[in-house]
Amino acid sequence: MEATQPRKKVSTRARVQAFGGFLTNMVLPNIGAFIAWGIVTALFIPTGWFPNKALNELVSPTIKFLLPLLLAYTGGRMLGGHRGGVLGTIGTIGLIIGADIPMFLGAMIIGPLGGWVMKKTDKFLENKIPAGFEMIVNNFSIGIIGFLLMILSYLVIGPTIQGANNFVKDAIEALVKTGFLPLLSLINEPAKVLFLNNVIDQGVYYPLGMQQTLEHGKSIYFMVASNPGPGLGLLLAYSVFGKKAAKRTAPGAIIIHFLGGIHEMYFPYVLMKPLTIIAMILGGMSGILTFQLFGAGLVAVPSPGSIFAYLALTPKGNFLGVIAGVTVATIVSFVVTSLILKTDHSEEAEDQFEESVQKSKEMKSEGKDLLTDKNAQTSLEGLTSLNKISFACDAGMGSSAMGATTFRRKLEKAGVKNVEVKNYRIEDVPEDSDIVVVHKDLAERTKKAHLNMKIITLDSYLQDPKIDQLADEVKKTHQAN
Repeated sequence: MEATQPRKKVSTRARVQAFGGFLTNMVLPNIGAFIAWGIVTALFIPTGWFPNKALNELVSPTIKFLLPLLLAYTGGRMLGGHRGGVLGTIGTIGLIIGADIPMFLGAMIIGPLGGWVMKKTDKFLENKIPAGFEMIVNNFSIGIIGFLLMILSYLVIGPTIQGANNFVKDAIEALVKTGFLPLLSLINEPAKVLFLNNVIDQGVYYPLGMQQTLEHGKSIYFMVASNPGPGLGLLLAYSVFGKKAAKRTAPGAIIIHFLGGIHEMYFPYVLMKPLTIIAMILGGMSGILTFQLFGAGLVAVPSPGSIFAYLALTPKGNFLGVIAGVTVATIVSFVVTSLILKTDHSEEAEDQFEESVQKSKEMKSEGKDLLTDKNAQTSLEGLTSLNKISFACDAGMGSSAMGATTFRRKLEKAGVKNVEVKNYRIEDVPEDSDIVVVHKDLAERTKKAHLNMKIITLDSYLQDPKIDQLADEVKKTHQAN
């Protein structure tokens, strides 16, 4: 019998990170809808590229109704399945009707609340419903609770959330008016490296940005934390003045960070030389200041934070300011990081960068550990059919997308065709998948979502011996057939 492991004390940082991860899982699946609204806004509002009075009518209802309801349904579904999503949406419509502002923050509260209430209600009713009465009890339970939640949201919760929203909005706008908005980089940049930025982005900047866009057709709030310039400058400095593994890997990280928008690629470089956080802060500040000077903004959330997303969501007359802000941030970060690296004469071990990468992974997974378990046992044994392989992660976009792309290239080089390799959010993995590939910290969550599915766990989506082993197994299977 295995000895019981002492319960690990959970840090405040991990709790905040886990909360931010939950918000991210609620927002990211709906980013496409936000971008669609941003494109409509950029094109058809009176100051847009092609002003159109009729099509401009789409702007206000979409941001007031569609987007918050999507968030609410997603949040409710995450906790209570489809019924939880429906209940969360019912409660959120009460917020929307009773508020004068887009209720994004409210949707991210009431949606999950509805899911949780539905989950608890269904558990309470389990095995207590007489045979033949299942449908009427299920329908009326969600109907009655939904009615109560809708009224409560309209009369009490909505006004409270709107008051809190207005307080935060007034505080941020005060920073804008006094010219101190760049000071937000003192919070943003360290938070990003510590994987805490999602709480700020999804909870503050994105809702305020959508409100400002509705009023002015663009918002600087979308750029105060997502600017790819500081990270680009840091990685360029490592490419020129770095040492050993850090210097060798930096050019590849630039492509994934700046073009792909995966900012976490530069986090290990900062952790390896903590003093470089100064370069990130100064780069972020200079970028925000430049955006302010040019009056620049974006029309929607640039997710992921790629330069392509920035340019695609830049409204008419703002390209110079957006490009200038990214460029200035890059230059400042590059110069400061270069000075730090050139004046650092300490010896750098070959494995120092790998240690920083591992530290970054551990920090990222610490918050996930609050919701997952690491007891799932997986192997490559017993695989017979390998025609549909699914890579999965929290939101189904960042890590799993890179992993799926890398694996497809391995199969192509091996001459293997007709194998479907796609990336998904864990709960959205198709049940007919032959195998699902996830990070080891997500194994238990995947096991709970897909009880009978074969699971392969990795230490890294990009570099792990099991990736090569799986590719070999796929090759052997297809050669045998």
